Amino acid sequence: MEDPRSGTIYYKRARFLTHLPVDRLYTKSHYWLAASEPGEWRVGVTKFAGRMLGEMVEFGFSVKPGDRIDVGQTIGWVEGFKAVSDLYAVAEGEWIGSNPALDDDITLVDSKPYAEGWLYAVRGKPEPAAVDVHGYIALLDATIDKMLESRHEGAEDE
Repeated sequence: MEDPRSGTIYYKRARFLTHLPVDRLYTKSHYWLAASEPGEWRVGVTKFAGRMLGEMVEFGFSVKPGDRIDVGQTIGWVEGFKAVSDLYAVAEGEWIGSNPALDDDITLVDSKPYAEGWLYAVRGKPEPAAVDVHGYIALLDATIDKMLESRHEGAEDE
């Protein structure tokens, strides 16, 4: 259900709920991209990805401002209470840098994932497979259904 006042769509499936901004592109790997200026993109992780990682503890990047990055390139890492994961580029172009606000407050990734909690910025183009919010909803539906199905299969084996 879209809320025109906030520019978000309320999404709920099983025990997961969120408000998804409609002005973003989303990836299969649960990143979002928002244009900050023409040709510049801020990139963050979705609330779904944040839930899978757990509360953010630490992060780091292996690229420097001005470096060229390509879609799929490993550009850093993030550690949550539940997992440690590589961070991948979901845009190609010039690395602008990480979000300086996270140096002071990494909890922004969890508390404001679609606003102040963005991870990094790129000058270039988003990955070609990125989808709009409706495409991401379909992806979330399929992902959550698969998780529920595997959980049910495990319960039947007991």
